[in-house]
Amino acid sequence: MMNIGIIGSGNIGSALAGYLTNLGHQVMIANSRGPGSISELAAKTGAIPATTEQAAGAEDLVIIAIPEKAIPDLPISILAASRAIIVDAGNYYPSRDGRNTDIESGLTDSEWVAKVIGHPVIKAFNNIVAPSLASKAVVAGSADRIAISVAGNDEQEKQVVMDLIDQIGFDAIDAGLLSKSWRQQPGEPAYCRDLDKDALKSALADADISKRAANLAHADEMARPYL
Repeated sequence: MMNIGIIGSGNIGSALAGYLTNLGHQVMIANSRGPGSISELAAKTGAIPATTEQAAGAEDLVIIAIPEKAIPDLPISILAASRAIIVDAGNYYPSRDGRNTDIESGLTDSEWVAKVIGHPVIKAFNNIVAPSLASKAVVAGSADRIAISVAGNDEQEKQVVMDLIDQIGFDAIDAGLLSKSWRQQPGEPAYCRDLDKDALKSALADADISKRAANLAHADEMARPYL
């Protein structure tokens, strides 16, 4: 059993809370509005409503599933000192998050998150749409099993996250170093498509870094009405 904190009670955080508690893990979930605002969600998922500080202090795994603009408001000192694996599940959308010069100068979304919180991160759960995450988990070996890509610099931590993804009900593939995680960001071929393992590997390989800025701009424009 792992002690897990989830920061963010939106669609991604909520779905993960349900899956992880069902697997027997102790899960705390938090948002910026405080524990009282997520009592109904906690009752539904079995997760423990918590403060952001409590979730950030989870011993084994911390999942950050919030907009990039909210990252600087996290309890940085707790995250920086954490011994847990920290997963970034967020995506940068300029029309929602404001212009981020670090990202637009070349950092991946998650490299920027790691820089802000002062702790290495694993990138995962960002390239699947929330309805698919919530409803399309299936047992290993199923023909229609969706794959999720995982990027990071620590192979052991990456494997822990990949194992969790498999237990939840999705295939997991190693997407390489965190510097390569731009390939699973908004606008890229691997982003928010229900792909199996082989198709996701091909989509990651098809990503063209020379098109990264244009792809992000297009994705941002398409998502603008919903952000």
